[in-house]
Amino acid sequence: MITIFGLKNCDTCKKAVKALQANSVAHEFVDIRAEANLADRVPVWLEAVGAKALINTRSTTWRSLDEGQRARADTDPAALLVENPTLIKRPVIETGDAVTVGWSDAIEHGLTSR
Repeated sequence: MITIFGLKNCDTCKKAVKALQANSVAHEFVDIRAEANLADRVPVWLEAVGAKALINTRSTTWRSLDEGQRARADTDPAALLVENPTLIKRPVIETGDAVTVGWSDAIEHGLTSR
């Protein structure tokens, strides 16, 4: 089963869900603000892909952080992401043991050609 973690109003997340639906790929969507247990998931994602891939430094949330908060991206990224879920690059996709971040043609092809 594929699990997509994202935000319901995120255009990239909507695109991912739409592509999976169009290809009849079974999946579950989990809203990272309302439904996800980020305290459990974020450490797993960080181990799989690293903080640089998981933290969205181009987001409005990132730009609103002060330098001390931004420094936590290096010292305590898990806590920073749990406290600020909109800093998580989206979507985060779990497929069994694998974790990917973002949506691209390559990711789409890999998930829809199963």
